[in-house]
Amino acid sequence: MVTGVSKDQPIPVPKWDVALAALMREEYQKTGNALKVDDLRRLATEYAIRFDDIVVTAFELCLYDEWQYHAANGTLREMNREIFEELTSAGRLKDRDLVGFDGGWSPLK
Repeated sequence: MVTGVSKDQPIPVPKWDVALAALMREEYQKTGNALKVDDLRRLATEYAIRFDDIVVTAFELCLYDEWQYHAANGTLREMNREIFEELTSAGRLKDRDLVGFDGGWSPLK
């Protein structure tokens, strides 16, 4: 039984898939390198996760300032709701939707 917690206070719920975020963080910690599209694809295959779901989680982590994305040249690339909506407007993400995402994702915290 938890005490000292009001039932009237909302419990904060992350806006991303916490299990996929944990998997990504673990992979980042193992390698020490930003996660690239190929890394996300490998994780999706290895753990039987939809590739789209793990990529969406990466974008959501950036939207909520938990992770960041750097282009291959090292430039920080802002991930905003407009970019996210544009990429996902046709439904599930495909490889062709990620052309130009040649950099990697890494945690901010």
